[in-house]
Amino acid sequence: MLELSWPWFLLLLPLPFIMYFLPQTKPRGDGIWWGSSTELLSKHDTTTTVKRPTLHYVCLLLSWVLLVLAISQPVWLGEPTKVTPSGRDLLIALDLSGSMQVSDMALNDQPANRLEAAKSVLSDFIQARRGDRIGIIVFGSKAYLQAPLSFDTKTINQLVQETQIGFAGEQTAIGDAIGLGIKRLEDKPSDKKVLILMTDGANTAGRVQPQQAASFAASQNVKIHTIGIGADSMVVQSFFGPKAINPSSDLDETLLKNIAAQTGGEYFRAKSTEDLQSIYQTLDALEPTPTEDIWQRPLNSLFHWLGLGSMIFFALALLSSKHIAWNNRFKKDVTRKGDQA
Repeated sequence: MLELSWPWFLLLLPLPFIMYFLPQTKPRGDGIWWGSSTELLSKHDTTTTVKRPTLHYVCLLLSWVLLVLAISQPVWLGEPTKVTPSGRDLLIALDLSGSMQVSDMALNDQPANRLEAAKSVLSDFIQARRGDRIGIIVFGSKAYLQAPLSFDTKTINQLVQETQIGFAGEQTAIGDAIGLGIKRLEDKPSDKKVLILMTDGANTAGRVQPQQAASFAASQNVKIHTIGIGADSMVVQSFFGPKAINPSSDLDETLLKNIAAQTGGEYFRAKSTEDLQSIYQTLDALEPTPTEDIWQRPLNSLFHWLGLGSMIFFALALLSSKHIAWNNRFKKDVTRKGDQA
């Protein structure tokens, strides 16, 4: 269904025809382009034969019509879809520090780093949480809001997939991520505020201490589920040959357990992609709070398409104008040479 945000702009559509019937004035000088267009748009003498509209004239009219339609802000309303909100506000804090590039995970039997595995599992989780308002926080040396709370899970998922390691810095500010999550969840009903914190390290940056942030979260009834990601063992090549190491030696499990326990959440350990999938299936089973269904209709603006079409027809009018001028000049030159002969 098509709707116009500013339909009164359509009153400008007949403006070229009004100009057509205005009294004709004699130009003082030759114009580069407008001379030919005014000739086509001006009123012809009653004794002359009416000419068929030229390409130049048609392009100008189409350009004007598309421009007026674009200014009127047309939008296409899609089919209404029903959303059953659970009433739960769910924030996901995703670690983008440098250590997330460690390739101790697997996707489709191929080595993958921790962020790639996290994004793959998060994609399925977000799509399954239709009806919840989901937001994304990314953190490294600092914490940033990647996506505010929204029912638009498709856009949220796209923003998650666009995240890259190092976007927020190389270190890990767990306390700042929790603090930002509390701020974004304030003024929400106390039984619907959940923060999922995923990290592979310890708090090494930020102005807020994680324990202080957790205490404040508990006072604000924000439940925090924590996920420690990273394998226990990994084989790397050294000078003396293959060597087994623990790539998760920097993971502060004690801190993550305390944060979860202090806020009424749970701590999960993800040593593989399969573990992550199982964890998010558990989190997906959070009991939703039933509320009334709401209906949404997607809005698609047509402004840029109409504006582009107007520019194209205007460019064609300019080209046809120059073509007419060149033809006229050629005819005059031929006539002049004939007279001289």
